[in-house]
Parts: sequence; C-alpha cells; structure tokens
Amino acid sequence: MRIVSVLAVGGLALGAAAACGEAPKDGNSGGDAAKKFSACMVTDVGGIDDKSFNTSAWKGLQEAKAENSNIEIKNTPSKSEADYEPNLTQYVNQKCDFILAVGGLMGEATSKVAQAHPNQQFGIVDSKRPESNIFPMQFDTAQAAFQAGYLAAGMTKTGKVGTYGGMKIPPVTIFMDGFVDGVAQFNKVKGKNVQVLGWDKATQNGSFTNDFVKQDEGKKVSDTLVAQGADIVMPVAGAAGQGTTAAAQASNGKFSAIWVDVDGCESTPNCPALLTTVVKNIPDAVKDAVLKAAKGEKLAHDPGFLGTLANNGVELAPYHDFDSKVPAELKAEVEKLKTDIVSGAITVTSQSQPK
Repeated sequence: MRIVSVLAVGGLALGAAAACGEAPKDGNSGGDAAKKFSACMVTDVGGIDDKSFNTSAWKGLQEAKAENSNIEIKNTPSKSEADYEPNLTQYVNQKCDFILAVGGLMGEATSKVAQAHPNQQFGIVDSKRPESNIFPMQFDTAQAAFQAGYLAAGMTKTGKVGTYGGMKIPPVTIFMDGFVDGVAQFNKVKGKNVQVLGWDKATQNGSFTNDFVKQDEGKKVSDTLVAQGADIVMPVAGAAGQGTTAAAQASNGKFSAIWVDVDGCESTPNCPALLTTVVKNIPDAVKDAVLKAAKGEKLAHDPGFLGTLANNGVELAPYHDFDSKVPAELKAEVEKLKTDIVSGAITVTSQSQPK
C-alpha cells in the first residue's frame, strides 16, 4: 500500500489557512452544520507543511472527510511546545468530537487536557498515554528502517552511511536503531564493514539538530556526516531534514538521502536525490480512527493502533529515480527482509519500540 500524493503545496497552504482555528466554510449551514462530526488537529511545531508527520496526519483527516461528507476538519499549528495545551483546550471549548495531537512531544500536554475532560475523545500520533480517552497510533518504524539500512549498506560506494535525528525521543531514535541494525545485517551476510555515522545504537548517542523545523540545521548536520565520508544520509528530523535532501540534490551525486514518514518523492521537491523513504502510514491510521469515531464506534485505548510491516503500517517506498540504479539482487534481498521480519525469522529490536 503506497501513500498517494500529498496535496499540492498551494492547495495545502490554502486548506491550512482556511482551517486554522475556525470552522471550515464548506457550504453547509443551519441544521446540516449541527449534524457534522468535527475532527480537529493540533500540529507539532513542524507545521502543516513539514512534508513529514504533520502533513501525513492532516492528509488522513482530509481522506476521512472525502470518504464521509458528514465529517468536518480543521487544524491549528503550534509554534512552540507552549502552544500544545492551549491549542488542545481551544478545541475542547469548540466542542470538537475528535481532537488529534500530532507527535510524541505532545504527550504530556494531551494527557493533562484529557484528564481534565474525561468525556472528550482524543487521538495521538507516536505516543501512548495512560488516559483511556486518548487513542494511540504508534508505528514500529524500526522494521522498515532495518530494510533501509540494509539497502543503504548495499548501495554505498564509500563504505560509510549516516543518520541523524531532530530530537532524542523514541519516535525518532526508533528509525535510527532500525537503520543501524539493517547495516549490521548486511555486514553479517556479506562479510563487509560498512560504517554508520551519526548514531550509536549501543550507547544511544548520536547527531541531532534539536529542531524539527530549521532546514539550515539539518544541512549543517548532514554536511558534517558527508565530510566524514557518508554518501547516503537518512534524516529523521521532520522539515529540518529538507536541508539534507536539498543539499543532496545539489551535490551532483556526491551523496543521496533516505526520507522518512511520507514518501519523499511525493512530498518534497528532491526526488532525484532520494534513494527511498521509510514510510510511516499515518494517513490510513488517522483516517480509520476518525471514520470509526464518526460512526459512533468506541476507539479502544488498548491495544490502540500499531503499524508494522505485516499490516502495512510501515513500509519501504518505491525507489523512484533510483529504481534502475538498485541492483535486482539487492532489491530481492531487501524484499526478502520484509518476509523474514513478518514471519519472525528476523527480529528487529529497539528500546524505542512502542510498548
């Protein structure tokens, strides 16, 4: 299952501008409006157009609305972490039926607001909170990142690949753990010694921008990794990672990148520089949750939703412009990894995996 193209930037910006904090103007009024099911989303600091997890979550709401015209959607951006609680609270006050918090950083604020409003239905991406009125949507991205690490190890010409994160939090480091282990698997099978720069799984230390927004910070970190010899870099830093993808495209082949969350060839302008994407299928998870809630179904806190390779909640995107450059043998090996992970023949572990 492949995530389809995100809305064109102009349309997305228009949708976000129209949606922020106000009831959408969709041509319905009076009695019809009263029957609407409202799904309201608070973004993390990366914003609605981060080409990553915020964009993906909003796409899920848009798809839910497209499937059920009784659903109305809106979003409010968070410019800083201090905005989380008031943004969530404003939607409680607006009597939204379903309130979505996007990103693990919003966990504590979501719990606080959920505790104060136990009859309000919340959802959260990349976190699981103890409150039963918060529906968790989590993803074992280590599984697909394992494939990406193996692929990168098979494609590197320098014998060095790199990864870095936005912040040292589980939804980020889980990608990095899987990537490192995929490289290790390649080395084990092939008798090679490809090195990973930017992340040490054993010590859980590595390179971070400490930001999910500033592209210059992402470029700065990847420039360092490339200077150290990496010719493939996987940023796990939201919009900040676009600093790396843009630099990769401008490098004339010196290095390439692996994107995360939503297929970078359908969300960023840097497809020619992208080897693949470690996809987190947030749109389908969000869409399914909203559609169920709109039908009056109870969203079960336990177990919630966990995306894996087995249920297509995570996956490796197509190779796009690199398709003819990836050897057929390597493609087959990467695909076999999926089969082995799903069957349990290979176990992918990360201390950041959803519990």
